[in-house]
Amino acid sequence: MSPARHDQAQPLWLIPLVVASALFMEQMDASVIATSLPAIARDLGEDPVILKLALTSYLLSLAVFIPISGWCADRYGARPIFQAAIVVFVAASIGCALAQSLFELILARAVQGAGGAMMVPVGRLILLRSVPKSQMISALAYLTIPALLAPVAGPPLGGYITTYFDWRWIFWINVPFGVVGVVLARLYMPNVRAETSEPLDWPGFALSGIGLSALIFGFTIAGRDFLPIWLAPALMAAGASLLVAYVFHARRAAAPILSLGLLRIATFRTSIVGGGLFRVGIGAIPFLLPLMLQIGFGLDPFQSGLITFAGALGSLLMKFTATAILRRLGFRRVLTVNALICAVFLGTYGLFSPETSHVVIVGILLAGGFFRSLQFTALNAVAYADVDEASISRATALIAVAQQLFLSAGVALAAFVLELSRTFRGEDDLTVADFSVAFLVIALLTAGSAVLHMRIEPDAGSNISGHRSVTRRT
Repeated sequence: MSPARHDQAQPLWLIPLVVASALFMEQMDASVIATSLPAIARDLGEDPVILKLALTSYLLSLAVFIPISGWCADRYGARPIFQAAIVVFVAASIGCALAQSLFELILARAVQGAGGAMMVPVGRLILLRSVPKSQMISALAYLTIPALLAPVAGPPLGGYITTYFDWRWIFWINVPFGVVGVVLARLYMPNVRAETSEPLDWPGFALSGIGLSALIFGFTIAGRDFLPIWLAPALMAAGASLLVAYVFHARRAAAPILSLGLLRIATFRTSIVGGGLFRVGIGAIPFLLPLMLQIGFGLDPFQSGLITFAGALGSLLMKFTATAILRRLGFRRVLTVNALICAVFLGTYGLFSPETSHVVIVGILLAGGFFRSLQFTALNAVAYADVDEASISRATALIAVAQQLFLSAGVALAAFVLELSRTFRGEDDLTVADFSVAFLVIALLTAGSAVLHMRIEPDAGSNISGHRSVTRRT
């Protein structure tokens, strides 16, 4: 029996289950390391702010390698790529656990990102090819429900391990999840591949990969004195130049690795550009919030994790209502108004103080997570509303790259604002006031995304949401 025939005999719900197992592991890893950053910094003898490199190196590696994930799946089959990605991710997790220096940790996290770049995008690609557009919102929400359990459990679990054991154990917990993922993929994941595979755009891969790496790394190290002062602006200039060169290359290439022509589609563009501003703000939260609670408020990692998990719990609750809300209100209204609501919540985080009741903080984080999840669901769904079947693979790659790019930019921006704030005060230690400034900056960016979402049509994406705006009655 051929692999394709064997896979087609399996129930359709097993595909989201397999993809969710990888997404669960990835999200668990991200949430536990965010909670443990201050403890890792102390153990390695580093400034907590510079530990942003452990987050951005992972996100940047995702942005670099995601573009070739669809090509690899089409060329070699989805199942072996998916399994190999999990193996790489788990092996790199072991490397993180064994790291004895900041450099070793950053290197292992970058390898982790290379594995993560092949896991979830490949699984999501299979799902998108299997589900009608009319059912896409429900399918995406169903897919992420198991994975959202990881951000709920991750902060308290990571905080508990870091407080009462050792931070290195947070990476060892990926091993059993990885084994389960490989086994499920072997048993149930379809080994689909394209009938014809286009040649890989190697020049485009080099220009986009090196350009993104240089630009974000330059922005990340700006303001630090552990590298020559000229290096950061030089990297940013070089990265921007390479990305401009890629734009010209993509216009001439027959099959560019990132198809920028998709940005002509209004619904796709609002997901990328407007969603990008939103993700810059949201990407800063896993970095800023645990640092503020632990360094600014004096909480231990376990106490911090018990508070920050509330945002993930709010996200989980939203997944049960997103479809109905989008059907009732439509994408334009939800994306525009909800962006402003999310910005208000982000600004509120900056008003927290050590005297603020933990019950109040948890309640605000819970509500904020609820609305952020609605925005993410809407952004992820509207992107595919007007993309034809032949372009889904390229659309998935461009969306995934943009998401990771903007999330990593959010971490870098938040760290940069913290640096500027404490430098302005003339002190080395971080205070609550520094975090308040950072949350205000990212809240303003998040609010700015609403302006871009207002430009789409009232019925945009109605083939997915089922929404129809009220028209004049005759």
